[in-house]
Amino acid sequence: MTPEAHSPTGTDDPELGPPPGCPAHGLGPGGLRRLYGPEAEDLGAVYEKLRAEHGTVAPALLHDDVPIWVVLGHSENMHMVSTPSQYCKDNRLWRPMREGEIRPDHPLMPHFAWQPICAHAEGDEHLRLRGAVTGAMSTIDPRGIRRYINRATQHLVNKFCEDGRADLVGQFAEHLPMAVLCEILGMPEEYGDELVQAARDCLKGSETALVSHAYVMEVLGRLAVRRRAQPQEDFTSHLITHPAALTDDEVREHLRVVLLAAYEATTNLLANVLRLVLTDPGFRAQLKGGQMTVPEAVEQSLWDEPPFSTVFAYFAKQDTELGGQRIRKGDGLLLGIAPGNVDPRVRPDLKANMQGNRAHLAFSGGPHECPGQDIGRAIADVGVDALLTRVPDIQLACEERELRWHESISNRHLVELPVRFAPKPPQEVVLRPGAKQVPGQRPGTARAAAPQPQPVAAEPPVSVAEPATTPEPARRPGLFRRILRWWRIG
Repeated sequence: MTPEAHSPTGTDDPELGPPPGCPAHGLGPGGLRRLYGPEAEDLGAVYEKLRAEHGTVAPALLHDDVPIWVVLGHSENMHMVSTPSQYCKDNRLWRPMREGEIRPDHPLMPHFAWQPICAHAEGDEHLRLRGAVTGAMSTIDPRGIRRYINRATQHLVNKFCEDGRADLVGQFAEHLPMAVLCEILGMPEEYGDELVQAARDCLKGSETALVSHAYVMEVLGRLAVRRRAQPQEDFTSHLITHPAALTDDEVREHLRVVLLAAYEATTNLLANVLRLVLTDPGFRAQLKGGQMTVPEAVEQSLWDEPPFSTVFAYFAKQDTELGGQRIRKGDGLLLGIAPGNVDPRVRPDLKANMQGNRAHLAFSGGPHECPGQDIGRAIADVGVDALLTRVPDIQLACEERELRWHESISNRHLVELPVRFAPKPPQEVVLRPGAKQVPGQRPGTARAAAPQPQPVAAEPPVSVAEPATTPEPARRPGLFRRILRWWRIG
């Protein structure tokens, strides 16, 4: 960080701090605002204070008062992510990291630590790793995955539809993405409460996070060993057999990133869309009346409450300027997704409907645009539509002000979304063609299964009533080229 940013008053003299009782008390060194602690309980408010004080790029402090730039402007964020000649994601360039200013047990070390993955790579290495992941994704069938999402939704709704009450976070939003991801990766047998809880826990930074992370890596390690020995038609097998020849460590690390990052983002997206539908009567009326589609509702949620509030981080490869601020080589910059989405220059009226506009920052941009964004969109599109079709009378079972959030610098995670509705009978879940139902098993309780999934194409959500004889679409040459524009990896 530049000396100018640390010394807005023109001095670093600690004796010249604010007098007792001054509103500046509670700020960090140099009068900079902290993005953690009691002063940052409402990060959205902190970002707006930073915008008012510094403009579109502002100096701030991470935990342990580590300096960071926060990019608040929409166009400034897009410039940063789209200019790899000036900014990259290789955090080995970050000055505080190079100079040993960050302790090994820093609370954000999982975000800081360099990993052998495409998201942290540059140049030819980035192309090699990105190419392997992109190649594996090209094998995913868009229609097949949407059918699977529908069946998995029916399976989950069957578990609570007779009760007339549910928590759509703990019983739905946290489970549907994991079921879909397990199918995509080729490990549907691993899906269950234990894996869901482990994924949630290792992303929270709790006392048991390391144990949970070890469990997730054990599951992925078993999968990688099985698929290297006997490849099948799934993402993992195609990742392993790609000509880029990923090592065992590279395979496991990319599987971990795909599973955990995609799971967290999609869980938050699904919960946020459902909350929006349940708490905004006008919004829901537009859905029911046909003035808005579920995909448009998803895009509105991506503007208003993106799955990730910020992404850590980009690093300056040279001295440069951004948003009127002097950025030094080795400075770190926080990708400000949430504050960028409410940039007054882009959204002067925050209540205005964005009508399916995809210019938000929710999935970043440039070479490191968020992987699998349209898989996440498909899970939200199909899952929300199928849920509302099954329980059209669903209502929030508490006051909106009673909803609770777990907030961190990276995202806001809805803790619970309690709902009520008239009890409904379960429906039979269509199984994979050729699969047999367990004798004596109640219809609708079998695990939802599907043909091997493939990348999401933009198509209307499938209907709730899915005939068992629906044929699988034949693979056609050129599918990857037609959908690549929706898929940006690493």
